[in-house]
Amino acid sequence: MSVSYDFTGKVALITGSSSGIGADIAELFAKSGANVVVTGRNADRVAKVAKQCTDVSPKQLKALQVVGDVNNEQDLNRLIETTVQTFGKLDILVNNVGFAHMADVDTEDYFQIFQNVLYTNLNSVVYLTHKCVEHLAKTNGNIINISSIASKISSRGSSPYHISKAALDMFTKCMAAELGPKRIRVNSVNPGAVVTNFVINMGLPTEMVEKFNETIGTKYPVGRVGQSPDIANTVAYLASDTAAGFLTGSIVVADGGHLAANVSIDGEKQKLNKN
Repeated sequence: MSVSYDFTGKVALITGSSSGIGADIAELFAKSGANVVVTGRNADRVAKVAKQCTDVSPKQLKALQVVGDVNNEQDLNRLIETTVQTFGKLDILVNNVGFAHMADVDTEDYFQIFQNVLYTNLNSVVYLTHKCVEHLAKTNGNIINISSIASKISSRGSSPYHISKAALDMFTKCMAAELGPKRIRVNSVNPGAVVTNFVINMGLPTEMVEKFNETIGTKYPVGRVGQSPDIANTVAYLASDTAAGFLTGSIVVADGGHLAANVSIDGEKQKLNKN
């Protein structure tokens, strides 16, 4: 039996929603009756996902398209202002955008890589949350941050990513405690390996990434790696006041049993890193 949610009348803003997990989250909210805001850096991709959202919307609600970069404060301000001007409010903020770059600490440009990863994965979330509180307080809204199981484990060659996600988890908990009196819930979803273009966009060959997912999937207790809808459904659950109204400050792991089975991916990651 499939689970359905009703977000009729809600406004959901999803960063990094022009592809991958973010696109599936946006489509699920649209399918569930919400007004959605699709945003990303590529105008064509934003338009494509926005159309898909409109097509699946029960009332054919037109998704709002905002092209921008989360690393640009002016773009983030414009994103919020356009959302509120268009829909009059904000109910759900999903901080989904993420970036990874594999590098050892003795890599020549390691610190620049570290700064870039932190800026995208953490700074943008902090800034957007800071700016959205006044709007979410009016709607008793909620925030869902897309983190990673990388926040809970270590591996070679990608310390900036692990650090950024560990910090994001703590930010989630701090905001849950701080914003609770404003009746804003804040939670995190921490995926394991998920089939998206996330790794491919780092410049790695598609066939190599597919082999990586296949190999890792055999190690997962569920017998496969994740798909974008797996994460989208978890986000929808957390966003539902009916289903998850008592959850805040939760770090919800959706990893196919990765952590439970102590799956190591260092060997496979090193193969990717060599290419």
